[in-house]
Amino acid sequence: MKIVVCIPARYESTRFPGKVLAQETGKYLVQHTYEQACKAHLPERVIIAADDEKIAAAARTFDAECVLTRVDHQSGTDRIAEAVTDVDADIVINVQGDEPNIDPAHIDQLAQMLVDDSEAPMATLATRLSRPEQVTEPNIVKAIAGVKGRAIYFSRCPIPYDRTAGGIGPAEQYLRHIGIYAYRKDFLLKLTTLPQTPLEKLEKLEQLRVIENGFAILVGIVDDTSEGIDTPEQYAAFVARCKNDVKTDPKDGTAPAS
Repeated sequence: MKIVVCIPARYESTRFPGKVLAQETGKYLVQHTYEQACKAHLPERVIIAADDEKIAAAARTFDAECVLTRVDHQSGTDRIAEAVTDVDADIVINVQGDEPNIDPAHIDQLAQMLVDDSEAPMATLATRLSRPEQVTEPNIVKAIAGVKGRAIYFSRCPIPYDRTAGGIGPAEQYLRHIGIYAYRKDFLLKLTTLPQTPLEKLEKLEQLRVIENGFAILVGIVDDTSEGIDTPEQYAAFVARCKNDVKTDPKDGTAPAS
């Protein structure tokens, strides 16, 4: 079974224009993501799907395979669908370009889920919330999965509703959706031809189109997750962590002697 990672990289980000090409660490942000994805064992290829020649030019500097796509795609899913149309692949993993700390093991886990379940057309990951304030944060998408690991719903609202706790219970009973997906290639190409659905429009969550059309999404649970980079402030924190890592001796975790 042929597995490909595709990284959609859009230059014009609303909250952080040009963020995928930010390089205060000495590497482009999308390069960090690409190199992490390359550490996964199951994918045979990692492809960047770019909307701007500046990203393609940057990708050439670190020898990444890059496909230049249309600029008018409405989502990263549409972009990777165009990029892999003529690629020989059975499973396509969608890793966002602003995920420099993505765990390669999560990519492998996601791919393996579709390898093991021949009926599911799509899979994603989730993790337990750790802080109470995350439950009501609309930018943190919550997920509910059934006993067989299939998604029931995704929402920006606190779900499930804990009636005995006045609506919101302990943080650990909520699942945080992680925005990484695996698709069977034929399903990915079909999905991008389907019109937006009512719940998708309301919640602004593309995965609801899959559920509303009656398709299954496998949900794998992981212990932890990395944070994507959405704002300049988050990028500054990432740069600071990278610089701190450089100052730390990787052999024993202590600062090297001066």
